[in-house]
Amino acid sequence: MFRKNELKRRLSGGETLFGVWIHTGSVTCSELLAHQGFDFLIFDLEHSPGELKDAVEVLRALQGTGTACVVRVPWNDHVVLKKVLDAGFDSIMIPSVDTAEEAEAAVQACRYPPHGRRGYGAPAVRASGYGATPDYAARAAEELLLIIQLETAKSLENAAAICAVDGVDVPFIGVSDLSGSLGYLERADHSAVRGKIEEVEKVLKASGKPLGTVPSAGASWGDLVRRGYKLIPMAADVSFLRAGAKEAVEQIRSARANGEAPEARPASTY
Repeated sequence: MFRKNELKRRLSGGETLFGVWIHTGSVTCSELLAHQGFDFLIFDLEHSPGELKDAVEVLRALQGTGTACVVRVPWNDHVVLKKVLDAGFDSIMIPSVDTAEEAEAAVQACRYPPHGRRGYGAPAVRASGYGATPDYAARAAEELLLIIQLETAKSLENAAAICAVDGVDVPFIGVSDLSGSLGYLERADHSAVRGKIEEVEKVLKASGKPLGTVPSAGASWGDLVRRGYKLIPMAADVSFLRAGAKEAVEQIRSARANGEAPEARPASTY
């Protein structure tokens, strides 16, 4: 349903915001993590089994939690973007944008004519409250937060031009894919990767737009804060589940090896 985009306003106000990826596609995991107090969630439609209908259920679940919902679309495709916008998302991440022309195409897909090419269905879609917001078409663009991912060597070459596109709100460095593009997949701490990231950081900061990226082998979330990043997904629902389960299993194995009973956890953690 249409409302002011508080995530966009908080970034514009200079806040540093922390979030979590939703890679399970689970509405329940999303709701649970939102209640822990993260600033935002990113529901991933690129690498998760989740579908758009799941993402919409997350939007509903997060209402009133204070946690914003971003959706990462699978690709820079105007049909996909139209459906996501009509569903009511006002914060959208687009992966693998390599040129200013591709960034401009993304912006065009998200804006109604005469400023873009978004197909018109405003009176019938969830985004307008199914027509309850009569001026939705006129106001939608101003509430949109568009996050553009730079994830290849080519995107680094075009970083300044991509940032200069009107409508690109947050340039976001995709460290993992960028490392692969540079020939160092799963080696984000390699000096060649860190060097390229430091170079592009200077370019992106010159744009005056808030920057985003993820913690990686070469930079903790604390490092990112010190370097001026403002939109930081710290981890994923998968990693939280894995870490918690691994800790519990290790405790059980240790107790068994010592012939002891595993320590009972407080009832509040059940």
